[in-house]
Amino acid sequence: MDEVRPKSEASAGADDVAMVAKLNDAYAQIREQVRQVIVGQDDVIELLLLTLFCEGHAILEGVPGLAKTLLVSTLAQTMSLSFSRIQFTPDLMPSDITGTEVIEEDKGTGTRSLRFVKGPVFANVVLADEINRTPPKTQSALLEAMQERQVTAAGFPHKLPRPFFVLATQNPIEQEGTYPLPEAQLDRFMMKIQVDYPSEEEELQIVRMTTAPAEASLRRTLGGRDIIELQQVVRRVPCAEHVIRFAMALVRQTRVGKGEVPSIVRNYVAWGAGPRASQFLILAGKARAVLNGRFYVSTDDIRWAAKPVLRHRILTNFNAEADGVRADDIIEALVKHTPSEAVHLDEKMAGRVFASPPQS
Repeated sequence: MDEVRPKSEASAGADDVAMVAKLNDAYAQIREQVRQVIVGQDDVIELLLLTLFCEGHAILEGVPGLAKTLLVSTLAQTMSLSFSRIQFTPDLMPSDITGTEVIEEDKGTGTRSLRFVKGPVFANVVLADEINRTPPKTQSALLEAMQERQVTAAGFPHKLPRPFFVLATQNPIEQEGTYPLPEAQLDRFMMKIQVDYPSEEEELQIVRMTTAPAEASLRRTLGGRDIIELQQVVRRVPCAEHVIRFAMALVRQTRVGKGEVPSIVRNYVAWGAGPRASQFLILAGKARAVLNGRFYVSTDDIRWAAKPVLRHRILTNFNAEADGVRADDIIEALVKHTPSEAVHLDEKMAGRVFASPPQS
């Protein structure tokens, strides 16, 4: 069924077809430029660009030294976007992120007035480096910016530049002196991207590249206006109802206490994903389809996006921790056993029993 293209693809306008071709060309150029600085991490680069074209935000999680910060800054350089890095520390204040109002005196008249001084959040690409190093009070300074694309100071809204893209990094191995992100803020990130160790050959190339005197010369590819146009193209990609129902089924099965759920969810999940997860799954599927030169979405696109979209929205319980079951294991089981036929999937999944994944 996934191979049948919806009729709406045939009616795609010439402008949309041209924009899809432009996005594919830009995607290839950006990857080529980034590879001059970053070795490997092709999946991470694809997920970052996909999130950008969906007008979303992302968390990068990985141990120190995997070039997470360098990857983000390189990406901003290749796309002619303004870049701002915020190093999150325990003493960081909300105004250090959003900006603050200062008293300004007119030397001619002697009158004083308040002027808003913009903070580092006023950039196209904002790197929230080690976001879990600062308390929730400061973490929440990004909530309005991420959701509403604006900052409110003294009752006045200040619009952020478009496109606006927040990338947050986390270190998963050191928990002393950290503050886990609240679930409400985690849910505003479209994806949680795992950055893994390089392979042996990739690490060899990294060492050679970083210990040589030559520096890469990056060429700019896309501008802000181009990216906004491409974001609109992604949203115009048609999606068949059975694909939407498939994405909904994956999300709805994670909700314990809301009807019949698989045994692996009932045993290991404390809290499941909300409707925003279904929205992001469809958007991710549309963006992946366009990046692969298609103007329709298949259930394979949804399966591919399931882990990065859902892993930070599924809260596991103590049983999962004791048995070594991760959110990714639960998602794998759901993806493997969820049917993709165009039927009412809530009824089809009722009573289905999933085997628990093997313990690691």
